[in-house]
Amino acid sequence: MRAAVLLLILVNVALFGYARLERAAQSEAGRLGDQIQPDLVKLLTPQQVAALGPTKVAALADVCVEWGPFGDADRARAQADLGPLALGRLASLRQVAVDGAYWVNLGALASRGAADRRATELRGQGISDVSVVDFGRGQFTVSLGVFRTEAAATTRAETLAARGVLGTHVEPRQGALQSTIVVRDPPQAVVVRLKELQAQYAGSDLKVGPCPPAS
Repeated sequence: MRAAVLLLILVNVALFGYARLERAAQSEAGRLGDQIQPDLVKLLTPQQVAALGPTKVAALADVCVEWGPFGDADRARAQADLGPLALGRLASLRQVAVDGAYWVNLGALASRGAADRRATELRGQGISDVSVVDFGRGQFTVSLGVFRTEAAATTRAETLAARGVLGTHVEPRQGALQSTIVVRDPPQAVVVRLKELQAQYAGSDLKVGPCPPAS
């Protein structure tokens, strides 16, 4: 008789414990379901992120602002403009291919040696944004800058002519490489400054989006 009573008590304790565990599991599942609602999650486009404004952009984690593209001369000037912000490792450069651009060059030269000598002369005159480029069919040329618009390239050619650099050509350039400045997780003051500077560099854009994987 005593054994039967003891067995009945143990069965009731087990049933009580099981019921408590089941209610706890259901309660936790319900709580998580209230917190995580996939139908309410919305992914923002880069344009929507940029429209959030400097304060909200700066509050986002793992977000990069990309400014550019720039030729060598404008890239150096843009970096100098950002210097007072002391960005350090927050800032980096990324090479991008630009279609629909224009470049200024000296036309085809007979050999790589001739192009190297002309480039050295130009650098000696204090001309910036000078590089030797394969012109195809065994010829080379000296590039004097790549620009987003024909007008900007023409202005460059006119400036060079005023400095005694004659014989330049302004031509379309597909797939030209230029630089963009990438700022990772920028503070609010940096976002504000980037927007101010972008207006001063014709043809440059600001893009906001996820940071690229670290190389």
